[in-house]
Amino acid sequence: MLTTSFDCVVLDGIVVTAADVGRYDIGIKDGKIAILAPARSLAIARSSRVIDAEGAYVMPGGIDAHVHLAEPRGQGQTSDTFTTGSRSAIAGGTTSIIAFAPQDKSDPSLVKALETAQKKAENAAYCDYALHLMISNPNREVLDEFSILRERGVSSAKIFMTYESMQLRDGQVMDVLMQGRKDGVTVLIHAENGDMLTWMTEQLENRQLLEPKYHATSRPQILESEATSRAISLSQFIHTPILIVHVSSPLAANTIRGAQTNGWPIFAETCPQYLFLTRKDLDKLGFEGAKCICSPPPREGENDLESIWTGLQNGTFTILSSDHSPYFFDDDVSGKKIAMKDDVPLGRFRNVPNGCPGVETRLPLVWNSDRLTPQKFVEVASTNPAKMYGLYPQKGSIIPGISDADLTIWYPSALEPFPITNSALHHNVDYTPYEGHMVTQWPRYTLLRGEVIWDRDNGGIVGQKGYGKFLKRGRSAFCREQSELDFTKF
Repeated sequence: MLTTSFDCVVLDGIVVTAADVGRYDIGIKDGKIAILAPARSLAIARSSRVIDAEGAYVMPGGIDAHVHLAEPRGQGQTSDTFTTGSRSAIAGGTTSIIAFAPQDKSDPSLVKALETAQKKAENAAYCDYALHLMISNPNREVLDEFSILRERGVSSAKIFMTYESMQLRDGQVMDVLMQGRKDGVTVLIHAENGDMLTWMTEQLENRQLLEPKYHATSRPQILESEATSRAISLSQFIHTPILIVHVSSPLAANTIRGAQTNGWPIFAETCPQYLFLTRKDLDKLGFEGAKCICSPPPREGENDLESIWTGLQNGTFTILSSDHSPYFFDDDVSGKKIAMKDDVPLGRFRNVPNGCPGVETRLPLVWNSDRLTPQKFVEVASTNPAKMYGLYPQKGSIIPGISDADLTIWYPSALEPFPITNSALHHNVDYTPYEGHMVTQWPRYTLLRGEVIWDRDNGGIVGQKGYGKFLKRGRSAFCREQSELDFTKF
């Protein structure tokens, strides 16, 4: 006879992890997974709350490892704060996010950037959160701070091969990679050739080809694949892993797959915009195409989308993130329409803030597609992000006594088809690029550390602002500890 009492019991769920599927009850105690038991066996257990999953899929809470919140970007400003962005996340089944602490190029310290971002997030989040550093000036002082970042629970940093204000030269990239190797910091790379982009943009502007659709023209696939190939070469030279973020190009994906096949620790991320949007979405009436301007851009057509789906299915892409980067569309001060002037009524594509919202729609879009097995879905949307960024097995799994009780519970059967509409979402932005996309499933419940924070049928957002905690992270499970480089062996 079971004598243990629980804080919450989830009955009769099809419990999915990255490795297995089975029908179980879940007992939750003190914010942790306490027990997995045969379905309906905990029906008589003492519990403060009981959720009947009714045979629905129950998964580890989603982890979105690429979210931009409260970030200044040139003249633009991302419209979601840690409060509104995390609120949107939990409504879409995500229980942990990793946002960014951006370093200004004039700032000689990463610690200051980290503290600024932490202050913005403190007591503001609905879900748990961590931070990547975003590096634009990797001087010696900055690199020496990597060990301090590790002490403060930050084990990843993003660098750029494009954007004039952020672009690093190859030598600087190697400096960051070598320091990351030494201190156990995973390096994320935005791989587009910045010099090719500048040249292409100038060519288009000289010909007065300025509308939103030319954003995609300025960034052809070879621009992404060249930078990806170069990033891989630099990684191989330093003998340290990297993760290529937001891959859109089948050419780049093939390059990554080739390196992985040869045994190199090259990891990659893709996003829903590269599974559901195409270049045609930038070629809409008037300025409407600016809603889908992101970098890299959506590619040419269905064949490109299929290639990215294949990469998710076969393991080329380690993780699925949203790259949530929200800007108000109807805003000419800090949103998309700052690119519209009297002399360019359809806007100048180079001045449109880059990014699309997607933290709430990431899981529903991909789950409704029925393109991934349940295990693969959990792997790329939760377990691998946890492993990649030093959160596993606290996050991304359902291991009794170890894992936080972060759960996403779907409906037991398909709902009547309904469209995604911006009015139903919880972010702070005036559009979604997926407006009208039909779905038949949505997270019914989201639990964070055993507390129900999203109950779609009974109030929606029921969690509390400030319940989300800062997550101190360890070394990536995919990146082993390495010795100092021996330059005599090059």
